[in-house]
Amino acid sequence: MPADATVAKAALWRREELLIAVLARLLDGVDHVAVGASSPIPGAAALLARALSKGDTRVSVLGSRRHNPFTEGGRELFDCAAQGRIGAFFLGGGEIDGQANINLVGMGDYPRLDVRFPGSFGSAYLYMLIPRVILFREEHTRRVMVPRVNFISAPGTSDPGVHRPGGPYALVTNLAKFDFDRERRSFSLATVHPGHSAADVAEATGFEYDQPAAVPATEPPPPEWLELLRGRIADELAETYPKFAKAVFGVEAAA
Repeated sequence: MPADATVAKAALWRREELLIAVLARLLDGVDHVAVGASSPIPGAAALLARALSKGDTRVSVLGSRRHNPFTEGGRELFDCAAQGRIGAFFLGGGEIDGQANINLVGMGDYPRLDVRFPGSFGSAYLYMLIPRVILFREEHTRRVMVPRVNFISAPGTSDPGVHRPGGPYALVTNLAKFDFDRERRSFSLATVHPGHSAADVAEATGFEYDQPAAVPATEPPPPEWLELLRGRIADELAETYPKFAKAVFGVEAAA
């Protein structure tokens, strides 16, 4: 398909809806997905995955009253992860490198940092335990996708002999989706989002990665997914993320 036709087709859906669909596909077959606070796009993807699975996928969204069975927040989440009862989780980072290390602490000489990020809040613990950790960061620039993070707040890989059931599964950004190979300890470019090219991704990425000779375009959300997103999922999302639901879907939170 010509590039201009791809872009025209992309106009049928919003950028956020594409990212939600990409993340939802990565949750296929997961029995329990947990979502941290301040994560509206991963949250929407988890709710969409639950709808598509006819309720077989359990969703826990921290900070939600409607979609969170936990009564003590993080402590119960950590207990579930240690017991092997969470199949997927999302992590981001101020910096992400080619070995899937993430930096949620800051930049500069520790502890006197020049730039301070939100903090780790158990990310290293969850990264070690949850088998399908999806890294998600909308910004895809060399400032974020770096050769080596300034501070490893959660390591993407571990030394041989370390018991580690969890770890990175994929990386999704506003440009592309990468798969992660734990044995090779590296990313490979899986798809490029419509309107962008493999060259755009290379220019914006500071770390090395593998890619096929021809990189496929990211599959857009089908009409039935868009119908779910703009209706049922938007209504569900508004309870936890009212500003996002209003800005993207025009849906107000119920009084």
